Amino acid sequence: MKDWLPSIELALLSMIILRLLSGSFELTAAILMYKFNSIEKALAINAILAVVGPIVLVLTMTIGLVGIADQMKFSNLLIVGIGVALILYGLNR
Repeated sequence: MKDWLPSIELALLSMIILRLLSGSFELTAAILMYKFNSIEKALAINAILAVVGPIVLVLTMTIGLVGIADQMKFSNLLIVGIGVALILYGLNR
């Protein structure tokens, strides 16, 4: 286990951990929905997930962009940033 950990970049490891946490939230929400056995409570849990999902998206994209910022031209980085902004805009409409 010690052999592969130093070879992973910190930005990538952070993105992986965030996605694992996000997946854990999703599984926990599904278990809670099953446990409560109520549509009203399931909708409330789903509403919380609707907030968590975009936050995780923005955080992972930000970490990824910061991680590769020194390897990309500014114009390409700007295009990716505009793409993320359009995704967030589309989510809010």
